[in-house]
Amino acid sequence: MLSELATELRQTLGLLHKRDIQPVARHLGAWVPDNTTQKPIWLGDDCAAIPDGEGYLLLAAEGMWSVLVETEPWFAGWCGVLVNVSDIYAMGGKPIAVVDALWSQSTDQAEQLWQGMQAASKAFNVPIVGGHTHCHSPYKALSVAILGRAQQLITSFNAQPGDTLLLVTDLKGQPHPKYPFWDAATMAEPQTLQAHLNLLPALAESGLCDAGKDISMGGLVGTLLMLLETSGCGAELDLEAIPCPSDLDFKQWLVSFPSYGFLLSVRPDCVEPIQQLFAPHDLVCTAIGQITPGHTLTLKSSAESTSFWDLSQESLTGFSPSHADRKHNPSNL
Repeated sequence: MLSELATELRQTLGLLHKRDIQPVARHLGAWVPDNTTQKPIWLGDDCAAIPDGEGYLLLAAEGMWSVLVETEPWFAGWCGVLVNVSDIYAMGGKPIAVVDALWSQSTDQAEQLWQGMQAASKAFNVPIVGGHTHCHSPYKALSVAILGRAQQLITSFNAQPGDTLLLVTDLKGQPHPKYPFWDAATMAEPQTLQAHLNLLPALAESGLCDAGKDISMGGLVGTLLMLLETSGCGAELDLEAIPCPSDLDFKQWLVSFPSYGFLLSVRPDCVEPIQQLFAPHDLVCTAIGQITPGHTLTLKSSAESTSFWDLSQESLTGFSPSHADRKHNPSNL
């Protein structure tokens, strides 16, 4: 039953971890002023978009899941670069460079983390330019930060009621044997990876899309909730419209982090040209729902529907700028 699926999805670890962001939102607020222009730098997006001349510097960081660092160090290193690169492209930008902070008990224990980071650096053509290394730590940990640049933004603040919700992803891959990760990247050609990612800044600069988000460890449903929270909207998600890899359970797909996955909130007249942009690359770009007024995410399947989350009653990350705060469209700063 749909209600049972909704209950299970609400208890997934990736979604619950997003609530850990709430204290940060309480401390920082919805935005901070840019030191040069005093215009707002909005918080809660995939990257901080810092006005920089005619465009934006994009700044982001990720702390890797400790279980992954302990059990799959090469993959943790790879993902440390991948997730940051994906955040930059999700906002219509291109990465410039990454830095890392690494803790381990010895240099030997750090070796696989380094090998994973270097492999991803080459695959995505993004240099590692420095950071911090501590090899006399009582534990292993990894954090990676990235700098990028965008001319035009795709942001999670711009979804509007009436928009069509598009899922963009690559179904050619394989599930990780232990963790909710759909891997369409580690075995792919670097030229293919880079070409697929470069479609996002091309999309932003075309003016066809200004709202969207990278699908994160919260999975498709959790990422949609974050998009709705920052945009101040609701949505109806049609579960039957969501394509799923043939060898993966549908519920697992809903909570997985895809190595290439984006949710786009698109004006209806832009849907077809956007689909034409992705079609030659054998990527999925399909409508899976609609942005609605209000603050509720509704799940729909056949004639059945259920209210999954009411953001007016229960926040997720806490980054929910009021309408008054958002009167200056962040993409027009």
